[in-house]
Amino acid sequence: MARVATNQDTSDTARTRYLYVQHAVVTSRKGKTVMCEEITDSRIIPTEHGAKQQLLKLDGRMMVKKDYVLYTELSGSKNAKLKDSSTEDTSATNSSKADSDDEEASIHISSGDNETDRSLVESMRSNLTRDKSKDGISAGLFPLTSKNQAGYQFHLIGREHINGHEVFHIDFHPKDKDEFTWKGDAYIDTTAYQPVVVRTAMARKIPFAVRTLLGTSLPGLGFTVTYAPQADGVWFPETFGTEFKLKIFFFFSREIIISARNRNFEKTHVTSHILPEEKN
Repeated sequence: MARVATNQDTSDTARTRYLYVQHAVVTSRKGKTVMCEEITDSRIIPTEHGAKQQLLKLDGRMMVKKDYVLYTELSGSKNAKLKDSSTEDTSATNSSKADSDDEEASIHISSGDNETDRSLVESMRSNLTRDKSKDGISAGLFPLTSKNQAGYQFHLIGREHINGHEVFHIDFHPKDKDEFTWKGDAYIDTTAYQPVVVRTAMARKIPFAVRTLLGTSLPGLGFTVTYAPQADGVWFPETFGTEFKLKIFFFFSREIIISARNRNFEKTHVTSHILPEEKN
């Protein structure tokens, strides 16, 4: 695992040389009814300490009084508008060039408020795809870097074949059994010593007393990410997904589905020019 950690650290640094587009779909459902859904394309621009996301396109729909209304802007945008889906052409959507780093999403739970699901969807996408990450997935979900491995125990289960790779199947869980963090399975390429698939789940449930006090429950919370190498050998997260139930303040219950795919990778280019020597 030390070799995996070294490769993860190296890949993390190498990802700063790439630009790419992340296609994400985030859905909030109440039973079988879609309450809100947003489909976005964002340009990911890695920086030294994370990444900057520029929203390129948003197609959203939200349930209001048993009918869907459509929108093409983030809820915090000054130009945000809702369109009645019964009268508007759903194929005619506007491309938003707003920089999502300026649109801070937060959840505002209010009984009977239609905007709650929209706030929830935008907050979930922001928190799980932007937080201090160069690869479009929240940092800290997958404890394979040298910084995170120290707090985990790893166990080799065996060798398998997955996504066209021969892999080591590794089980991991936190050393501190009382810590609220992740456990799961990592499938590591036997040649490159890079993760091919990583699946996580909560290492322990939220205590009943806390759930009762706060009225919050997250049954089934867990994540799956797949990785693939670029032409120059740099491994990048390719897909990310999660599906879980969310219960807040007793009266609000939703199923959240998130999927994201990174694509259109492009290496950054630095152009230099040699200026002629000035003549005195």
